[in-house]
Amino acid sequence: MIRIVLPYHLRNLARVEGEVEIEVAGAATIESALDALEQKYPMLRGAIRDHVTKKRRDFLRFFVCEEDWSHHATDTPLPDEIISGREPLIVLGAIAGG
Repeated sequence: MIRIVLPYHLRNLARVEGEVEIEVAGAATIESALDALEQKYPMLRGAIRDHVTKKRRDFLRFFVCEEDWSHHATDTPLPDEIISGREPLIVLGAIAGG
């Protein structure tokens, strides 16, 4: 069971509070976790990554065990801490301004 923490606006869109939990079939990667998340919460399709290219949306970041994995290949295997549910996969909304 993989735990995912979503930013407030995505929790509102998915109509959930707090963390969500998903099951990933096969190898646990950011890509497979997001596939499972979008399958469970179809309203999130296109909100985290592009519909066609599957690239991460600007102003969203992925954190794995307190490390920014936003620029890692999305098929990189997730560490055991995430797979076991001891640590959450965090989708964080980035802030920009001037």
